[in-house]
Amino acid sequence: MLLKGPGVVVLLLLVCVQCLHGSALSAVSSYEFTAYRMQQYNLAQQKHGCRGAIVVAEARSADEPVLTRRCVIMKVQDFTTGKYQEALKQNAAAVLILLPKNISSIPQDTVQSFMVSESETLLKETLMPVYVVPEDEQLLYMYDEVKQAAATRTSSIIIRGERSRRLYGLLPGAGEDAPTIVITAHYDSYGLAPWLSYGADSNGSGVTILLELARLFHKLYSSPRTRPPYNLLFSLTGGGKYNFIGTKRWIEENLDHSSLLHDSVAFVLCLDTLANADELYMHVSRPPKPGTPMLSFIQHLEEVVSSRFSWVKVGLVHKKINLVESTVAWEHERYSLRRIPGVTLSHLEDPKSELRGSILDTMSQVDFRKLRRNGIIIAESLAQYMYSLSDQGSPKDVQVFKGQMDFQDSRISSLMTFLTSVPRATQLLDREPTHILLINSLEHEFKRYLQQVHRHNFRQDKRDPDVTFFDQMDQPVVMYRVKPAAFDLFLGGCIAGYLGVVYYAIQNFGCFYTKLKATVKSKHH
Repeated sequence: MLLKGPGVVVLLLLVCVQCLHGSALSAVSSYEFTAYRMQQYNLAQQKHGCRGAIVVAEARSADEPVLTRRCVIMKVQDFTTGKYQEALKQNAAAVLILLPKNISSIPQDTVQSFMVSESETLLKETLMPVYVVPEDEQLLYMYDEVKQAAATRTSSIIIRGERSRRLYGLLPGAGEDAPTIVITAHYDSYGLAPWLSYGADSNGSGVTILLELARLFHKLYSSPRTRPPYNLLFSLTGGGKYNFIGTKRWIEENLDHSSLLHDSVAFVLCLDTLANADELYMHVSRPPKPGTPMLSFIQHLEEVVSSRFSWVKVGLVHKKINLVESTVAWEHERYSLRRIPGVTLSHLEDPKSELRGSILDTMSQVDFRKLRRNGIIIAESLAQYMYSLSDQGSPKDVQVFKGQMDFQDSRISSLMTFLTSVPRATQLLDREPTHILLINSLEHEFKRYLQQVHRHNFRQDKRDPDVTFFDQMDQPVVMYRVKPAAFDLFLGGCIAGYLGVVYYAIQNFGCFYTKLKATVKSKHH
């Protein structure tokens, strides 16, 4: 039976083994579990993900020489670009990846390798279905049996399987015509399977720092004595993993229909992937000109780092926007296309890094000390710029955010835990109550500290179909144990022989009866 549901895929799994002694499943038992299909979408007329869903195939290990019309079972450490391409080359029926419950137990080099393969897998379209399923005892036993079968060839397994919102709020600065600094981050996650994409570093870290900046600057803006002559506009957008389509629509609406971006915008600060490493890169579309607000902010940031965090590497990365390409690399490029100066802060230098979208991007990838440090760097740099504090001494001597105004470890931890409590893939955020609750909670955080909070729902524009999502599929997944094909042949031969004997006996019943009767009479005589 084939069912449709909110992004979950469930498969039918038949496990065939020769020996059932010590097995996790009895010979007649079944086991049901939930698996998740690789996402499928069209972006800027380019197709991504897997088109296939229905699978009826015998399962094999990735180490097997023949994978044609087989379902390839892999653990995270087995899944490499080479093995995936080999499965495609041999026309494998499907790939099933077992995902450990504890991601932190995976060696870092294995995590890195999987992320690279995952990123490359999502670049193109494939007809071969790809599924991901969280590991459990029964599935691990199944995996071991498949590995053993690769060596013994005595067992087999058969597998069968059949939008975003944006928030913004304002802290009004002193004066009527105060320039505006926009601080933005995208909140959605991305990975091979949307239902397993929690996006801790990318971009739960950016959202966490943005919310902390809103809380801390709210305290400064609450008093007329400490209110700077700048408006602070905070924005959380969806669709960041799909060409920053939420940012694009928000810019278009506000440039054309409101005064938010018609006012003087000093610069836009985009926060993306900030929970790890000792590097902090400032990505720009063109080098900032002397005397511009953005250059002044960048210089203040460099001063804060050199005076307080000298071990952190800071770099300015200039990447021109290629107007021929249909996609952009960083969120600030959406603003740059509309001639609004912007910069993206990230610990990643390469926008195509696999760390920006992986199902392994969980809390285990977050270094809370470095996340807090990066938040302090950004907050102090903004304060140095807005209050012109460089004349009062070194950033090491003039610290605004300390004591009650410091970043709170407990709050950072709770925010990250909350953001990674449910997957935040763009396809899911309008569907389940838990996902809607997440958006409502983010809106509540905005309303606690900001004014003029607005929430807009993203709707697909038929005139400009930037991205098209395809529903995932759900089906019941059941695992059965049966005898292997060799046993079936042997049993079939026995049954055929038995039926042949019965048929022969029936056809010659008269002859047998006469002989039997004669034999009985001779014994009586």
